[in-house]
Amino acid sequence: MYSLDSFENGFSYLSVSNEVAHAKIALQGAHIFEYQAKDKEPLLWLSEESSFEAGSAIRGGIPLCWPRFGNRDKSLPQHGFARTALFELISVEEINSQLTQVHLRLKSSVKSREIWDYEFVLDVVFDISEKLKISMTTHNVGSTEFLLTQAFHTYFQVSDIEDVVIKGLEEISFIDTLREEHCIEHEPIVIKSEVDRVYEGDIGLIELWDKAKKVEIFAENSASAIVWNPWSKKCLQMSGMRDDAYREFVCIESANAFDDFKILKAGEEKSIKVTLRSF
Repeated sequence: MYSLDSFENGFSYLSVSNEVAHAKIALQGAHIFEYQAKDKEPLLWLSEESSFEAGSAIRGGIPLCWPRFGNRDKSLPQHGFARTALFELISVEEINSQLTQVHLRLKSSVKSREIWDYEFVLDVVFDISEKLKISMTTHNVGSTEFLLTQAFHTYFQVSDIEDVVIKGLEEISFIDTLREEHCIEHEPIVIKSEVDRVYEGDIGLIELWDKAKKVEIFAENSASAIVWNPWSKKCLQMSGMRDDAYREFVCIESANAFDDFKILKAGEEKSIKVTLRSF
């Protein structure tokens, strides 16, 4: 079953539930901010201080960074503009009792072309089942090619950041953006301080190990992944979260970032997908 709901201020979101999972997806940003499989802990972290206001990004869940990841392109807002844009609900299909598919769409407009002067259609499809699968497909419907970077900026809920181990990125090169250094990861990742790393290369299955659960992260058409936690000092400076909220989440982002950019010629389309499953 599903319903289109809203908060008291009119901020709209879709509630979805079936026999094996439930989810909540904001129409602004095509932003899933709650997902939980039956008999499992919540997969996603959401700040209790996050603003559900038109034009403000939600802190937590899975923001979509599009058509840019990061802030190196100063001509666009940080992480692009899709995460604060209002998407159209195309369909909700209850495929069977254990799978619900949600399709949202964003099209170029007079407003979007003031920010980014290209014609596009962006389709985001969520498969809600015992696992969460999301695809993001960009269509170039104009006559001019454009460059694209993008990410699923996933906030995973954890028991405590110092109990987390991330596996699957061993022997992958990465950019430490805090120091602007290129390094190679040799061991499973443990986090004891601020971390902001962009891994580049042949990335397969990533595993997030916490005290009582394991999460598998599998991306398709992605050759970059980001591991991020602001730690204590930066957390104090961030909006939409408590001063100690950094202990409750880690971001592991599936992306086309930096050198993994895509060029879409007129009429072309490209997709990125991620599948998340908790054990």
